[in-house]
Amino acid sequence: MRNYELLFIVDASISDEEKEKVVVGVSELISKVGGKPGEPDKWGVRKYAYPVHYKTEGYYVLINFEAEDSAIAQITSKLNINKHIVRQMIVAK
Repeated sequence: MRNYELLFIVDASISDEEKEKVVVGVSELISKVGGKPGEPDKWGVRKYAYPVHYKTEGYYVLINFEAEDSAIAQITSKLNINKHIVRQMIVAK
C-alpha cells in the first residue's frame, strides 16, 4: 500500500449537512475500495483563482490515505460522478 493525498472541492452552495455527507461519503469510498483513510482536513470555503461552472468559491477538503495502486482509478471515477464535487486531485506522497 502507498500513501496518497486527496484534495477535493465541494460545491459551496449546498448546506453544511450535505457538505459533511460528501466528506463522510469520500472517506467511506476509500474504505470500500480497500484503503485506509485518515482524518479529513477541512480547509473551509475559499475563493477560486478563476470561475468554475460560473461559481467563484468552493469548500476545500484534504484527506491523506493509504491504498493500493489499483484503487486510485476506482476512487477517481466515483469522485468524477459525484455532482457535488467540483474538482479533485490525487497525488502520491
